[in-house]
Amino acid sequence: MRKEEATYWITLAHLPKWGHLKINNLIIKFFHENKISIEEFFQLHESIWREQYQLDEKQVSDLKQAKSELASIAFLAESFFSQGFDLIPITSPDYSKILKSHLKVAHAPAVLYVKGNKRLLEEKSVAIVGSREASENALKFTDNIAQLASKEFKVVVSGFAKGVDKQALDSAISYKGKSIIVLPQGIMSFGSGFKNYYKPIIDGDVLVLSTFFPKAPWKAELAMARNPIIYGLADEIYVAESAEKGGTWSGVVDGLRKGRKIYVRKSESNERNANNLLIQQGAIPVDFNGIELAQLNNLDNEEQPSIDHEQTAPESLDVKIRTVFNGKPLTAKELLTKLNLSWTSQKLNSYLKKLDFIEIIKEKNVNLYQLKGESNIKQTTLLFK
Repeated sequence: MRKEEATYWITLAHLPKWGHLKINNLIIKFFHENKISIEEFFQLHESIWREQYQLDEKQVSDLKQAKSELASIAFLAESFFSQGFDLIPITSPDYSKILKSHLKVAHAPAVLYVKGNKRLLEEKSVAIVGSREASENALKFTDNIAQLASKEFKVVVSGFAKGVDKQALDSAISYKGKSIIVLPQGIMSFGSGFKNYYKPIIDGDVLVLSTFFPKAPWKAELAMARNPIIYGLADEIYVAESAEKGGTWSGVVDGLRKGRKIYVRKSESNERNANNLLIQQGAIPVDFNGIELAQLNNLDNEEQPSIDHEQTAPESLDVKIRTVFNGKPLTAKELLTKLNLSWTSQKLNSYLKKLDFIEIIKEKNVNLYQLKGESNIKQTTLLFK
């Protein structure tokens, strides 16, 4: 990609407070519908932005401000390419197809910043995730899954945190496998990592990838925002160990809500982690070698609070509710069946109305429920063919 074109993509991808959906819808409009380049779009008069692209005054103001910063972004782009980095816009055939498929128009980043073997984005892949303070059992499981993935020529995807992430990467390399590192920071701020993994990157065994502004430093919120990218890049997801809160827990719950199959190591009776709780939420239990076990009946009875019990913790029920939708609205009766609840429809109706992540649609005097934002996803998907 030319430095000049990259300058515009970097600028567009990081418009303040726009979000992926708004940016991607704009890309669909100028690139697929109007058949113009990103450079041509930025050169349009602001009156065309208003009239043809239906942008409001705040959005026009944001774009004008972005244009004023193009010169400084151009210097960044020059340094970016001189250091051997590459940029893959969402319109490129090199952009990960599986990432588009999983994240869709609402969540797919407009740009991927990479260094290393881009072809790894086309290979079958396995994400291995888990706690930073991982137990020996979790690290051994991670090593086993990485070894199996390498033998099957699958790319291991991980997030470069200490614990499970680092073990997944190092094990994949030791077994002569391939790996994708998904950074919680800008790719230009990963200097020490490039030094430590110089050889596998040069040899084509490792791809480093980021979706954040190239010089963004590590931040906790970026580490959380990186998790959907890890899951999105993977055909299979394995959880070595999770606490009851934090990045692994929230990433798995979000993945289950989106209908992903997620495999979780069944924890032993003396372990203190949330693995079995995730299995109760719909994750698939596996043994140390990633072999699927029988479902919840393998857990001890005392670890299986029934979802239809009156004392069910609201947080657990809320998590379960998030996982049962599959992109279409459901009636209360349909939800009762999917949730295996012994409640009345009226009781569930009252409960759902209190949830801030549920919206109600009226259809022929019947209440239909769906996750907030699902309706926005049912827009044109030209980027995702």
